[in-house]
Amino acid sequence: MTILLYDLVGRDESRPFSPHCWKATMALAHKGLDVSTAPTRFLEVPTIEGGASKSVPVIRDGDKVVIDSFAIALYLDEAYPDRPTLFGGEGGKAMARFIERWSQLTIHPYVTTAALTDLHAMQDEENAVYFRQSREQRLGKPLEDVVAARDGGLAAFRASLEPLRSMLSYQPFIGGASPLFADYIVFGALQWARIATPYQLLENSDVAAQWFSRCLDLHGGLGRKVAAAA
Repeated sequence: MTILLYDLVGRDESRPFSPHCWKATMALAHKGLDVSTAPTRFLEVPTIEGGASKSVPVIRDGDKVVIDSFAIALYLDEAYPDRPTLFGGEGGKAMARFIERWSQLTIHPYVTTAALTDLHAMQDEENAVYFRQSREQRLGKPLEDVVAARDGGLAAFRASLEPLRSMLSYQPFIGGASPLFADYIVFGALQWARIATPYQLLENSDVAAQWFSRCLDLHGGLGRKVAAAA
């Protein structure tokens, strides 16, 4: 049976950009499952599956609805234990929880700073109004003022990824010799930036950028099927 994934998009349905939806997309591909997607805009999210969630990703697998990317990964490992594991056991789940918090507290804030106005530009007219109002209320300043800080914060952001670079000197993926869900967590954050903005977060020679390129090549180059922002 095909699993339905509700995937966040803007004006262009062919450019899904949500870091959390990309985590789910990669997890589903890791499991080798058949997937169909329902392109979903911000203002449509509260209507999906009878109002099951205020955010995406959401999947429907038969009569089972699962919300939240981490919960989706846990569900997939439980429901499809005969397919490649996303966590490699309980220790992997605990590790992935740490990686998720690190990514959301370290990478996500700077991607927001770097890409906010570009993300706004990706929305259709109605969703652009919602995006601006909700983000400016949350951040306490105009979108343009947030993005004005990106050049000044770039060096500190790059330095904050040193733990990732150091770890990658021992192994090709966060998961070890091959990727696990922990890789998809960090990949999702950087893929969000890659699709949303042409602003270069990492130098091509950066070990972290080279790891990200390897992730883009996974599952038949799934991550590259959406072009980088130009």
